[in-house]
Amino acid sequence: MVIPLSRNRDYNILWSSQLFSELAGEVTQVAFPLLILAFAGPPWQLGLASSALMAAHMAAIVPAGVVADRWDRKRVMVTCQAFRTAVMTGLAVAVLLGAYSFPLVLAAAVAEGFLGSVFDPAEHATLPQVVPAAQLEQAVARNAARPFVATLLGPAAAGLLFTLGHVGPFVADAVMLGGSLVALVFLRVPRRQAAPDQVGGTGVRGEAAAGFRWVLGHRLIRTTLVWMIFCNLLFSAVVVVVLAVSGAERVGPGEIGLTMACLGAGGLLGGVFAGRLAGVLPAPVILIGFSWLAAVLVAAMALVPAGILLGVLLGGAMFGVPVANTTVLTYQLMSTPDALRGRLSSIAGFCSGGAGALGPLAGGLLAGAGGATGLLVCAGALAVVALATTLSPAVRAFPAHAEPVAAVG
Repeated sequence: MVIPLSRNRDYNILWSSQLFSELAGEVTQVAFPLLILAFAGPPWQLGLASSALMAAHMAAIVPAGVVADRWDRKRVMVTCQAFRTAVMTGLAVAVLLGAYSFPLVLAAAVAEGFLGSVFDPAEHATLPQVVPAAQLEQAVARNAARPFVATLLGPAAAGLLFTLGHVGPFVADAVMLGGSLVALVFLRVPRRQAAPDQVGGTGVRGEAAAGFRWVLGHRLIRTTLVWMIFCNLLFSAVVVVVLAVSGAERVGPGEIGLTMACLGAGGLLGGVFAGRLAGVLPAPVILIGFSWLAAVLVAAMALVPAGILLGVLLGGAMFGVPVANTTVLTYQLMSTPDALRGRLSSIAGFCSGGAGALGPLAGGLLAGAGGATGLLVCAGALAVVALATTLSPAVRAFPAHAEPVAAVG
């Protein structure tokens, strides 16, 4: 008898540990700049710290997939969280003792980017091991809502804690990461079947290259990865254009905050309904419908004044993101052999992360041409994506259910 997800002990441990991890990551991204500014650091230090965190993440993400496929995934997650806890504890102690230095913050940023990057593929690949295939879509839908919880709570918590004391955010990070570590110690992951690498390749580089070849050789996974790249790039650009429009129209900081909160609220609400919608709507309807809806809503943003109404439209577009992601990620996990799931996750993370990093740059360039123009260009690009999605034979033939291709023993 299959027990409900709410009573699945190991799924709840995995979900909670990743929530703590994502919350800590959101707090860190705000706390590092605040700490540098508090010690009168020049602007280049802000940029270097953020770039170092992102560069470490991108450099480690592909090898991390090999690690998740080659070694025990629970051990990988526990090790990462143990080191992340130690790093944040050390930084908190240094700040408390008045031993702040920019090189120390830079080293912590690199460590956080690297270790978080190694943790994620192992966590994603573990999900099908602790959740029955029949409940995987529901589990993915719940996971899709989780980042929006972290996005809504993390930055606000970082700001509040920093006002109480410079050490506050880093103590909170250490506590959350320590809680994630303790939870993972009690996680029970079924033993994986000992199976040879199904795509060949030796060594980290060879196995990573073999993973890329397998992913690129799978038509529908390849198509959905390309779709995710363009959607992430364009949504990231839209957010920057919205912020630029708000600044140009002299919208108050409080209203800008509410505008961005609409983004998180829309995504969180979409995550709540993602499982139900993915269960009743065919996959092609979800992907094609979301693509056109996003294009229409972004075009409408160019016609409304800056402020809350702009945020409502942004939240409406974001509502569809978890629903579409649930459809895509469930298929990818179900149709990928267990021995390759870590590499699939890392490749997807590399592609979406790269797109997410380029999106703000594109948004900044588009904002220079004017807010309405920038939004219309983004809407036009999303319409092209929607048209390509509509015409794609792979998307139109998207199966209703993916058969699991690997089991655990």
